[in-house]
Amino acid sequence: MSINIKLHQHTLRRSVSCHGVGLHTGRRVRITIKPAAENKGICFYRSDIANKPAIPARMEQIVDTTLATTISNGQEKISTTEHLMAALHGAGIDNATIDIDSHEVPIMDGSAGPFIHLLRKGGLKKQRALRKVLRITKPVSLTDGDKSIRIEPYDGFKISGTIKFGDNDLLNEQSYSAELTPERFINEIADARTFGFVEQVEELWKNGLALGGTLKNVIAIHWNRKSVLNEEGLRFDDEFIRHKMLDLIGDLALLGNPVLGHVIANRSGHSLHHNLMQTIVDSPDCWEYVKFRKRGNSIQPVVLDAATPKNTRKKPSYLPGMLLPPLPQAVCLA
Repeated sequence: MSINIKLHQHTLRRSVSCHGVGLHTGRRVRITIKPAAENKGICFYRSDIANKPAIPARMEQIVDTTLATTISNGQEKISTTEHLMAALHGAGIDNATIDIDSHEVPIMDGSAGPFIHLLRKGGLKKQRALRKVLRITKPVSLTDGDKSIRIEPYDGFKISGTIKFGDNDLLNEQSYSAELTPERFINEIADARTFGFVEQVEELWKNGLALGGTLKNVIAIHWNRKSVLNEEGLRFDDEFIRHKMLDLIGDLALLGNPVLGHVIANRSGHSLHHNLMQTIVDSPDCWEYVKFRKRGNSIQPVVLDAATPKNTRKKPSYLPGMLLPPLPQAVCLA
């Protein structure tokens, strides 16, 4: 079995902090990212609440995917998790605790770039524990009207995506594909910013949303669909699809383990990303856990519970959120 992935778990060497504003609330937010022990995963703590309730960054905690991904412990919530989760995944961090003094992760400049800069300041610490990965063994496919998403077996983590916005000179159709490595994430994806049409942003403002949105953290597409209002222009010619891939990475990080597979997304968004994760969880015949174990001087991948029938094997838990839409048509292909 050939697997292209780092074998050991990692955390930060030291705690790091930053502050910004929430995209939708417009409130000032401070976060502190701290090292965590092996096998702890990523967990948020609401430092603005007396008992600092914990909200694990896991897909079973997802309660809403409208405009952004929101997770909850049943009482308190954290919204707009995708950019920070993408940065943690892209930097190769498995274990961290995040103190946050509001219910929305700060938008920063609309990308994951500032979080990557912050994590670099914190440093990367290799831990003794070896990783457990979720390996796709059969394709899983979802279709929702003209949108679709699929994951296929692959020995690394590869993402491919396409967006199409009809008769639009600026972003009529864009595609991007890459096998994800920390270097490619940092150089090609992390700095891609969130975007929206000017009239959409104005409508959000009217409805009390996007109150923290400015030209410093959102690409505003002009009414004529030929340019952007941001004076500095675009960071990449295809910045829009790269940001969509950033969101995809951040959402799939909520599976809680590195994934071995090739994700192919067509006009997807947070809801479809969540539904793909739910379908993976509900399709145990299409995946397996692989744990790395040290034997002598070598490290070897071992399929967990190989002797156990896959339809009786323990799978990740999932608790449906009250605000989530129904699952579109899904299929696991033999």
